[in-house]
Amino acid sequence: MIKIGLIGQQGLKERLSENDEFDVIFDSDGKDARSYLDTTDPDVVISELVMSGEDGFALLEKYRDVKFIVASELKSEVFVIKALELGAKYYLVKPLEYGVLEQRIRNVYEGDRLGGKVVRKKSVSEKTLDERISNIFVSVGIPAHIKGYQFLREGIKLAVDNPPIINAITKSLYPSIAKKFDTTSSKVERAIRHAIEVAWNRGKIENINSIFGVKVYNSSEKPTNGEFIALLADKMLLECAY
Repeated sequence: MIKIGLIGQQGLKERLSENDEFDVIFDSDGKDARSYLDTTDPDVVISELVMSGEDGFALLEKYRDVKFIVASELKSEVFVIKALELGAKYYLVKPLEYGVLEQRIRNVYEGDRLGGKVVRKKSVSEKTLDERISNIFVSVGIPAHIKGYQFLREGIKLAVDNPPIINAITKSLYPSIAKKFDTTSSKVERAIRHAIEVAWNRGKIENINSIFGVKVYNSSEKPTNGEFIALLADKMLLECAY
C-alpha cells in the first residue's frame, strides 16, 4: 500500500481511504505537521500551503527528502513556481479532481521506487501516444496542416512526461516547444490558440465533451491553451496511454 500523509487537507482522508491502494498514516493540521514528518515515513505527503500553525512553503524547504504534492486553493503562478522550485512533485488547484489526484499519487510513488524516473506501462497492442493524440485531433476537428497541430501535440507530450510544466506554461512549456520547432514562444501561443479556435468554429463541441466524459464546454466558451493541453494530458495519463 502507498503510505500517505495529509497536512491541512480537511475531509480528504475519508475519500482516499476508500481506495485499497492507499493507507493514510496521518491527517494533520499545520500545527502538528512537523511532529508527524519527524516521526513517520510516508511515501507521499499532500499538503496545503496556507494553514494555521504552519507555512506549507517552510515544510517544503525543511523536508527536502519528503515527496510532496501541493493541493491548494492558491492559483497564482508565483505560488505554483515557488512550490515546484522547493521540490513539490505536483501542484494541484482545488477543488480537486480525485481521479487526477490518485494518479498523481501513483506517479510519485512509482517514480520514487524506480529511482526518480516515472515509467508508464505500455503494451505491444496499445496505440502510441502520437496515435492517440492524432485520433483526438481528428475527432475534435483540428486539421493536421496548421502549425498549431504540431505545437499542440508537442505540448501534450511534454505535459504527459512532466505534468508540473503545465503550471508554468509561458515560462517553460511554450519556450520548450519553440526551441524544438525553431520559432518563438509568442508564435507557439498564437498557433495553439488558433488551432483550438478552428475546432470550436467547426462545431464539434459534443465530440470534445464525449472525450472528457462530461459536458465541459459549449459553443459560447472555449478552453484556454493551458486548460486544453492539461485536459488531454491528464486523459493520456489516466488511461496509461504512454
